[in-house]
Amino acid sequence: MPSSPHVPDSATEGPDPAVEHARQLTDTVTRLRRALRSSIRTDYPWESLPMAQVELLQTLAAAPLRVGELAARQRLAPNTVSGLVGKLLDAGFVDRQADPGDRRTARIALTPAGRRQLDDWQHAHERRIATALGTLDPADREAVVHALPALEQLARALAQPGSGTGTGTD
Repeated sequence: MPSSPHVPDSATEGPDPAVEHARQLTDTVTRLRRALRSSIRTDYPWESLPMAQVELLQTLAAAPLRVGELAARQRLAPNTVSGLVGKLLDAGFVDRQADPGDRRTARIALTPAGRRQLDDWQHAHERRIATALGTLDPADREAVVHALPALEQLARALAQPGSGTGTGTD
């Protein structure tokens, strides 16, 4: 007579609320990013920069960096960042500058055209989000605004090395 498999008690208690909230947040953030990207490209057809390139431009807006530093900040492989930088160089959005601390290396810096592109991207997104927020009822709009500080803290926590796996080995 086959025995029934042992089911841990936690499996019969229902889903962990923290995991369920994380799933809902993941789904919502994914849909928000997809909807924003899609609507921006519909409303502003000139906007064609891939998100990875925009994120590099955003990082470089603060200060020029070496490719390795960019890779570390973006948590990407250096060869991936090199490829993205090559595309941004070709577009004229970044340039290479001598690194005053190490003449053997170069820093990647935003050009005036890159700054304009980043500003245009930012303004288009702000307008699109403001329009969408305007469609919400006041209570929902207020709830979104009140959630922003906690979402900012969550973004900072996720940016910390070791976040996301629970192992501290990221």
